[in-house]
Amino acid sequence: MLSRVADSILWMARYVERAENLARFIDVTLNLQIDIPGSAYTQWEPLVRATGDDEKFKERFSEFNERNVITFLTFDRDNPNSIVTILRAARENARSIRETISSETWEQLNAFYHFVRDAADSEEVRKSPGDFFTEVKHFSHLLNGVTDATMSHNEGWHFSNMGRLLERADKTSRILDVKYFTLLPRVEDVGSPVDDLQWSAVLRSVSGFEMYRKRYHGITVERIVEFLILDREFPRAIQYCLTEADNSLHAISGTASGTFTNLAEQHLGRLRAELAFCDVRTIINQGLHEFVDSLQTQLNLIGEGIDETFIDPQPV
Repeated sequence: MLSRVADSILWMARYVERAENLARFIDVTLNLQIDIPGSAYTQWEPLVRATGDDEKFKERFSEFNERNVITFLTFDRDNPNSIVTILRAARENARSIRETISSETWEQLNAFYHFVRDAADSEEVRKSPGDFFTEVKHFSHLLNGVTDATMSHNEGWHFSNMGRLLERADKTSRILDVKYFTLLPRVEDVGSPVDDLQWSAVLRSVSGFEMYRKRYHGITVERIVEFLILDREFPRAIQYCLTEADNSLHAISGTASGTFTNLAEQHLGRLRAELAFCDVRTIINQGLHEFVDSLQTQLNLIGEGIDETFIDPQPV
């Protein structure tokens, strides 16, 4: 497979997953605002900070309120990390490799982009955004299902699968980090019904509330951290995502599982081993923020390893 094609498939999948997760972040904030009303309870600024675009936001808007943040993160065509811009990039990647992906995948992604683009001009969507973000998630789910059902599970599909899962692992870690450090308004709320509502919302933001309750009875920080980081069966848990991404990586390279012949396999194998022998006490004792920060650094190294190995290999 040409490196250009592999790169486009990888980033098409990453961008779609990124758009879905951004919709999830905003949707959970909207729901929390309904469950915990009050002017003192504001959670919009952390969403912008999580994307690293707070300085750019301040150049355009004077206040971190619901309308401004949703406009900036969803419909702003000048913001490279807004949903509409991300989907435009995904669509351009898909358009350049239409001969590689299925026509059904292209049609679904094209419909997804046009749905969001048209919604940007709808005042009704801006007044009641909750249904819109639900539709964004549904479009993403449909696209993933169509891709899995209509593309041969060859190298191209594995690049798509790997990109989607690495992006998902990164965003699951980020929503944990944002909650732990910025969503709680007051120290005295720790362990209160407000705290329980927030952590329940975090689980709902990754569609994990029901699966969590089937395994655990009560809402505790330790159990949620264990579920979202170390669970081997839940599809949005970091451990699960990395395992499946590693399977696709080895399918592409042909290297036997548990061994490595390139930087991407080495970095991903090392991170998987760290999580395999980790427990929630170790994470909490180390500090959740510090653990997530280290994990994101390692995810970046995996991405660089993929680029150096398959996309832009350097001469030895």
